[in-house]
Amino acid sequence: MSEAEDPRRVARKLQTHEVTVEDVRELMGASTPHFALQLRNRIAKLISDLPADHPARIEGEREIARLERPALSGLR
Repeated sequence: MSEAEDPRRVARKLQTHEVTVEDVRELMGASTPHFALQLRNRIAKLISDLPADHPARIEGEREIARLERPALSGLR
């Protein structure tokens, strides 16, 4: 897995300037400790332009915190 983004998600974000909670959940689909840091980076990039109170940013930050635990400790 790389940090390359799905071109459809990028195009939709560029067109509509909208990121959804579903976009964040789609990235989280098959997260494992091995790829946790790559997923964390992709989510951080996806939500970086969103305001602090945006639902997708809140969900993304929650998932980033969840991803950092197994990546840094090696446990789920």
